[in-house]
Amino acid sequence: MQELTDTQNERDTRNIAIDRVGVKNLRYPILIRDKANSEQSTVATASLAVDLPKEYKGTHMSRFVEVLNAHGPVLDVHSISAIPAELLERLDAQRAHIEFRFPFFLNKPAPVTGKEGLLDYEVSFEVDHTRDNTDFKVTVFVPVTTLCPCSKAISARGAHNQRGIVTYSVRFRDEPVWIEDLIQLVEKSASCELYSLLKRPDEKHVTEQAYDNPVFVEDLVRNVAGASDAHDAITWYKVEAENFESIHNHNAYAVIEKHSS
Repeated sequence: MQELTDTQNERDTRNIAIDRVGVKNLRYPILIRDKANSEQSTVATASLAVDLPKEYKGTHMSRFVEVLNAHGPVLDVHSISAIPAELLERLDAQRAHIEFRFPFFLNKPAPVTGKEGLLDYEVSFEVDHTRDNTDFKVTVFVPVTTLCPCSKAISARGAHNQRGIVTYSVRFRDEPVWIEDLIQLVEKSASCELYSLLKRPDEKHVTEQAYDNPVFVEDLVRNVAGASDAHDAITWYKVEAENFESIHNHNAYAVIEKHSS
């Protein structure tokens, strides 16, 4: 076979290193542990990258896909955790970063009738790996309902409420935290959680529950932060809340980031 020119291995003279180079938006099937069924199958959108020293012109893009596919047609958490170290070896790099973002489903019974329906959440696993250290971060994206305390206090009838999204990232000690537990922690911090299926008695219940539990966006992130501080396994967290305001043409936003004691 004719030997082909390997342009990526040519020397670059601009003397500028690259922090991350790799592939994004690569979809791949994975298995995720859950409490209800032991595991669930889903499809992740994957990003894989490494650093590139200043002397190299380019990386070998095909090797990212080769490393991923070497684990077979379905990944699990242990496989995902092993990928960054393999990228360092295959690409002669010092730092690797991967992210797998995927839908995660919970079968939620309605609060009064008990009618069940699947509700989807977004989850991401991020691993930043060097030859001396591995950093693993889990993020859940949780939709919630919030009702405005100020609107309730000043209005004779009702109060405005809206759907919001909480982006909650954690690092934890050796024992991992269940995705379901992170979702539940966030939902308990809001005015009310969301459901995919509600009959009229359920709709009455969630409307009144939100009215009885008004929270500002500031309250929401503080509630999550307080629960995180009390959680023995969590060592770091970042909670962001964004409310899609129903009476404004802008959103309300708050964030707290902290190393938990």
